[in-house]
Amino acid sequence: MGTPLLTNDEIASALADLPDWTRTGDAIARTVEAPSFLAGIDLVRRVATAAEEADHHPDIDIRWRRVAFTLSTHSAGGLTRLDVQLAHEIDRLAQQN
Repeated sequence: MGTPLLTNDEIASALADLPDWTRTGDAIARTVEAPSFLAGIDLVRRVATAAEEADHHPDIDIRWRRVAFTLSTHSAGGLTRLDVQLAHEIDRLAQQN
């Protein structure tokens, strides 16, 4: 058995601690505006390192200085604690820009 899906109440509680994230179906998403294109790329590199360490990988879309992150546990078919944990780590890394 893999990582269990979060209930709607658990997702709502998690999002209360992640104010920059929104739920979109079976995923949560956030966009970060970096101070420059290179700062955005550096953020992606740091998130990629954290994702590799967690063995949990976000969808990432880069549009000049705007970097969008989308999290969902595809193997579970929705949101799990892994998504919430990585969202917190992305927030921490984004504050370093």
